[in-house]
Amino acid sequence: MPKPASKADTSRSKDLATEAERVPVTQAEGTERTRDRAVYAPRVDIIETEDALEIFADMAGVTKDSVEVTLEQRVLSIRGHGDISLSGDLAPLYLEYQPGDYERTFTLPDAVDPAGIEAKVRSGVLHLRLPKTGPAKRQRIEVRSD
Repeated sequence: MPKPASKADTSRSKDLATEAERVPVTQAEGTERTRDRAVYAPRVDIIETEDALEIFADMAGVTKDSVEVTLEQRVLSIRGHGDISLSGDLAPLYLEYQPGDYERTFTLPDAVDPAGIEAKVRSGVLHLRLPKTGPAKRQRIEVRSD
């Protein structure tokens, strides 16, 4: 019969759960950050449908104006700047999510049509739709004589 969890075990589980929610990005050797803010790799869900890949990235505090999606040589990069917005003279008493920046990259398969990628953000979740290229169509090639 398993023994009940101690307070230390329960506390450690909570710490691990919170830590799992926000993954810090490791800084590449030889690079420098120009901002003194935490940088996180946003957690993502990737769903494949018949005609597209859908990526949902949790980026708390980002807005349309504070997120950037770029594609260069089949590498999709997402970057965002998350802030806490409180009205008036309110100040946070306790924060589980500290403000920070987000960075994550994905190498796209050849089956994705780069021209059709769409992005939208709502309530701190970035939704990317990456349409698949259609199957290669058979085409007749005209043969000419010289």
